[in-house]
Amino acid sequence: MVAFLQTNELLIVLLLALLIFGGAKLPKLARSLGQAQNEFKQGLAEGAEDDESTSSS
Repeated sequence: MVAFLQTNELLIVLLLALLIFGGAKLPKLARSLGQAQNEFKQGLAEGAEDDESTSSS
């Protein structure tokens, strides 16, 4: 997803995030983003399973 960012651009984004959210909140923010990504992937997998079960019935 961030493959289009160069090293300098990525550093600028990370510094801005540090300034906006503060050092103490960044781990919590990253954890919640990871959990949201996992839930999204689980939802996609469940949707694919539902599609397969309805098409085979």
